[in-house]
Amino acid sequence: EYGNRVGAFRCLDLFSELDIPVGALVNTALYDHAPQLMDALRARGDEFIGHGHTNAERQNSADEAAERTLIASCAARIEQMEGTPPRGWLSPWIAESATTPDLLHECGYGYTLNWCHDDQPLPMQTRNGSLWSIPYPQELNDIPMLVARQMDMAPFARMIEDQFDEMLRQSAQQPLVMGIALHPYLIGQPYRLKLLRQALQAIRRRGQAWWTTPGLIHEHVRSIDALQTFGLPSRGGTR
Repeated sequence: EYGNRVGAFRCLDLFSELDIPVGALVNTALYDHAPQLMDALRARGDEFIGHGHTNAERQNSADEAAERTLIASCAARIEQMEGTPPRGWLSPWIAESATTPDLLHECGYGYTLNWCHDDQPLPMQTRNGSLWSIPYPQELNDIPMLVARQMDMAPFARMIEDQFDEMLRQSAQQPLVMGIALHPYLIGQPYRLKLLRQALQAIRRRGQAWWTTPGLIHEHVRSIDALQTFGLPSRGGTR
């Protein structure tokens, strides 16, 4: 609750200060539970990304009909409140079934963040068409680092800068996506926010990056010849 009441607003103030757009992972229950937070995200023009009704739902334990209902109803609620449906989805707990990509495409989503398997966007074939996979960070993510691995904020902030420096170097050969996953109840603590501000300011000063949202990345890669632009395959294999 600290994140919804305090931490998120501190984070949004920081992002506004640094002119950083945000992709917000939206549990649709927040429309009723924390409407002021949703108003603040809307006022900034941030992207609303589908993320279930609550984090208590796990798609990998639902049958196909129940999962379809969940995915479709979340899209319908966001469209009702925002005027447009969400383009992207991250499953609660990143828990998906074998048919999640199929259902996302069939329910009108354009991309998923579930597959943390590449540093580039790439199209995935579903049973009825293509769904884009946009990179989502497992390492630059405050829950696994600060909670699971008990890392202090200073090395986590250093990780953010180091990741950017190395990816910038490697991006001379191929375009790359660097995401940072932040949860306001953790990162919104003042002593952590201070170090996050310093890391983001340092990256801002370096330049040479497009600060954007997953939805705009998805829009961009759809508008170009993906096979030509993302021509260098990942080391793990072909696309």
